[in-house]
Amino acid sequence: MEKINSLLIGFIVCLVQVSSVMAQEMRTGVQERQLWVDALTRIVDPVLTNLSRNTLRANMPVEVVKETEVRNREKVTHLEAFGRVMVGIAPWLELGPDDTEEGQLRKKYIDLSIKALKNAVDSLSPDYLNFREGKQPLVDAAFLAHGLLRAPEQLWGNLDEQTKTRIVRELKSTRAIQPNESNWLLFSAMVEAMLLKFTGECDMKPIRYAITKHEQWYKGDATYGDGKWFHSDYYNSFVIHPMLLDVLGVLSEKGLDENSFYNTELERFIRYAEQQERLISPEGTFPPMGRSLAYRFGAFQVLSQAALMKRLPPYIVPAQVRSALTTVIARQLSQEGTFDVNGWLQLGFCGHQPEVAETYISTGSLYLCTAVFLSLGLPPTDEFWTVGYTEWTAVKAWSGKKMRIDKALKK
Repeated sequence: MEKINSLLIGFIVCLVQVSSVMAQEMRTGVQERQLWVDALTRIVDPVLTNLSRNTLRANMPVEVVKETEVRNREKVTHLEAFGRVMVGIAPWLELGPDDTEEGQLRKKYIDLSIKALKNAVDSLSPDYLNFREGKQPLVDAAFLAHGLLRAPEQLWGNLDEQTKTRIVRELKSTRAIQPNESNWLLFSAMVEAMLLKFTGECDMKPIRYAITKHEQWYKGDATYGDGKWFHSDYYNSFVIHPMLLDVLGVLSEKGLDENSFYNTELERFIRYAEQQERLISPEGTFPPMGRSLAYRFGAFQVLSQAALMKRLPPYIVPAQVRSALTTVIARQLSQEGTFDVNGWLQLGFCGHQPEVAETYISTGSLYLCTAVFLSLGLPPTDEFWTVGYTEWTAVKAWSGKKMRIDKALKK
């Protein structure tokens, strides 16, 4: 009887998976864009709404894997949540408001973000965020800076001068935090790159040092070590490639990329995006390996950014990236336990799995998942959204169809 039940359950699971694939094949790109918008706003709304009202500290839970860590994470988790929300939502906001339903929704979240930014750096605000105490604030100041870089008109451009001055003050305060000899060097570099972009002044030493060390830590085929050691995880997408490329982009824009490293990094970035597209299974799953699995589909930041920048390899069409990422987003968000009863993300990779979270992870950390939504910065008229369902590499591979062989980048 147990064997029969097991077979029956397996058959039902297969039917659900098949019906899910069939349903996606029937959806249009317009419908999938709506799915993305709904998913992004569902995730970010509790953070932005509460911070805009000065109730983030009062209402946001602080979930950790070890109760002994609560006090430590309470000091930093709110900036984590806000900085990481900004890094993912910014390109969508940068499209600006318009008369469409989506355009009006964007206006709502632009306004919420501006109010949240004001409260975050107002020392008299109940939600004045911690940029100084401990080391973690450097990390999330950098994510916030990255978000501002990604929406120069709709975020930075809509701020009053007092708030801009306060943001600069808070970001400069993180200079007192010594980064680890790892991907953390890019956090200091990103803060300085944002200051260079918007104020014309920065400390070039952290930028140069971060670039030099990452050149030294390159392991080959588009992968950097996190420090001198190779790590089999998603940190090349969570942090390294996106921040390194965008820091170099600011330098190039300012005429300061003397060694033209931007072009080298861009080639590696594109190759890494190519690898990421191959990681997504036909069912929308990907290997649960390495650190920080609780960042969920934020692991695909590079692939989504490559699509946003129109820097995908020539043989990867934008619609196949959209189709692949949609399956991942739908797969992870549909799992029971992803959100608590009030709409906050909970610890886990697929559902509520507190045991997968490292001690440095708390509720605020989880919002790096928003990085998967960077492609929403492409307008609805872009081919990323207008072309119908398109099979990606793993779908072709596992259905016996023609597929392209994979080749390493030997640079």
